[in-house]
Amino acid sequence: MNYISTRGEVEKLGFEDVVLAGLARDGGLYLPEHWPVLSPVTIKSFATKSFAEIAVDVIHPFTGDEISRGDLLLMAKDAYATFNTAEVTPLRPLKPGLTVLELFHGPTLAFKDVAMQLLARLMDHVLAKRGRRATIVGATSGDTGGAAIEAFRTSKRVDVVILFPEGRVSDVQRRMMTTPAEKNVHALAIRGTFDDCQALVKAMFNDHAFRDRVELSGVNSINWARIVAQVTYYFYASSRLGDGNNKALSFAVPTGNFGDIFAGYVAKRMGLAIDKLIIASNENDILPRTVATGLYAMRDVIATSSPSMDIQISSNFERYLFEASGRDADLIRSLMASLTAKGSFELGRLKPILQQDFAASSASEQDVEACIRDTEQRYGYLLDPHTACAFVTAERLNVGDTVVLSTAHPAKFPDAIERITGKRPPLPEGFEHLMSDKEHFEVLPNSLSAVEEFVLNHSRAASGVSR
Repeated sequence: MNYISTRGEVEKLGFEDVVLAGLARDGGLYLPEHWPVLSPVTIKSFATKSFAEIAVDVIHPFTGDEISRGDLLLMAKDAYATFNTAEVTPLRPLKPGLTVLELFHGPTLAFKDVAMQLLARLMDHVLAKRGRRATIVGATSGDTGGAAIEAFRTSKRVDVVILFPEGRVSDVQRRMMTTPAEKNVHALAIRGTFDDCQALVKAMFNDHAFRDRVELSGVNSINWARIVAQVTYYFYASSRLGDGNNKALSFAVPTGNFGDIFAGYVAKRMGLAIDKLIIASNENDILPRTVATGLYAMRDVIATSSPSMDIQISSNFERYLFEASGRDADLIRSLMASLTAKGSFELGRLKPILQQDFAASSASEQDVEACIRDTEQRYGYLLDPHTACAFVTAERLNVGDTVVLSTAHPAKFPDAIERITGKRPPLPEGFEHLMSDKEHFEVLPNSLSAVEEFVLNHSRAASGVSR
């Protein structure tokens, strides 16, 4: 299996090289050269398989012959053993036709753990095989950073630097990044927004001399391995709710960077029966506006109770546009150039294709608060604000049997939940010391030179430490 860039100006890579590369050197995102399709027999067999076994069947077609099924299964079992339930992503039916898929049972209480725990093992496996080191630099709007630091904190071959927007993540989210004391993990508070953090990371990848010097790699959802690992839970949910019959379900997905819902699109391309893929946004509604109007136009970022979705640049949308355009790299380069120059682009002929592939809606802060209170009162179930956005959207669109992806534990947003419900949600067992442990982080300006200097000073790959 080879991989190509959405911008069409670099050579094809194999799976292992894509895992290490993250962003393509032409600024594009990698996608497989073709989409593997799982047979109906294979999909039906998922009803009796564990999460790890389903993951291997879903992911292995993308690895080609570079990683054996046996090695992949060992990595998957080890990754998902870090979760606090054998189901990994359990399902919670709340009412007829609406089920919550809980993706927050990993070590940092967010859906990012599902992919990140596996990615860390994949990356260590590839680096060990090649005798190499890597420096990971990532941007987070809340959950990716904690998940990355937790997944890589014991790695002997990887240094991690995570950028987060100062004052724009919850205290719990911040502390999951800043309390680990291992010398290979570093958290940087950037004076700016998540989009600023993401722009700095992309600029570092596009600085090829710097990129090569530190052996730069990425763990944001720009990394294809992150996306393909998330495809697994769409197949898992379908296998448990459809009794292996590949019954068409709809999925409502809290959406910021477009990675999680693009994983659903990939599942559909692989043969999973999906009715509607529903983009759920908060008041930063750039994607619902795009679906409705065909114009992708940035506005100022609004701070909300669901900070992981406070985004105006949805990076993985580029992957979808590449597919929707029939893999027209020239068009993608033009659209992305327009976004950089003007902060917007017109979908043109892609608008009706987008409207066919996705439904979309947004939830106001008032919608979110009412939904959290109502769901707790009616069902005794507490939603976090991101999941509430998807719940609001699912009920509003009412398209039939729908799975709401619950992307974070409500205890990650205690201030918001207490303000809405009057009760402060306790952290689960095992997190008792999180709020009192010493923090380790630095605050830097929104400056590429400042961040690159920090990375250079903390990268063992750059300092010539023996591989």
